[in-house]
Amino acid sequence: MFTAYIAEFIGTMLLVLLGDGVCASLSLDGSLFKGAGPIYTMLGWGLAVMLPAMAFGTQSAAHFNPALTISLAVIGAFPWSGVLGYIVAQMLGGFVGAILVYVVFHDQFKLTLDNGAAKEDLRGIFCTGPAIRNLPMNVVGEAFATFALVFFIVSIGTGAKLVGDVGLNYFFVYGIIMSCGFSLGSTTGFAMNPARDTSPRLAYAVLFHGDADWGYAWVPIVGSLIGGIVGALLASYTTALPALATLLG
Repeated sequence: MFTAYIAEFIGTMLLVLLGDGVCASLSLDGSLFKGAGPIYTMLGWGLAVMLPAMAFGTQSAAHFNPALTISLAVIGAFPWSGVLGYIVAQMLGGFVGAILVYVVFHDQFKLTLDNGAAKEDLRGIFCTGPAIRNLPMNVVGEAFATFALVFFIVSIGTGAKLVGDVGLNYFFVYGIIMSCGFSLGSTTGFAMNPARDTSPRLAYAVLFHGDADWGYAWVPIVGSLIGGIVGALLASYTTALPALATLLG
């Protein structure tokens, strides 16, 4: 299990490094890709999730997300004994990944601040925030996005295993992330993952001593847990339907 924890740490670190690197690239002064837009964001974040998943899928099943880990445990697809270790590894990985983004883009962060940006203007590189601040509805938005994420991971993953194409699981993740982003991401920034939001939010607070908006930070946690668990439960039910139909004859 220790190997799986290390894989979850490194995989989440790389996910945040690559994903928040997308946000830094399109937001910071001195970036060649500043202003690239939402399509750039969706494509980049999809790859940021897919590539670490491909690299570490055999070591840890590539969760990189406490909401996914807990949701899989709820339906019996992951042992509860491993949940705490996975979450600790994921949260630490997310924090370190965000620190590495600051290292890589140090000059761009400095230039952006020198050009008059407020520290709070940099927060969105590390964590999400709502387009319209309405906390109950923001929870709903995160819940629906994470519902879709986990539902398709569980249902498509099960189908791929049935036909023996396990490697397709991680390619499908790319399409799932982009679909969630394009369809449901414009209201909250589609965190869907506390390790991708809470840990980088903490890193932002440590690095810049700015307002990390902790009053909103619980929204991606609660929303992702609710949506993930419901998505996993529904997916486990629907994937069991063919076997149930066969059994009933």
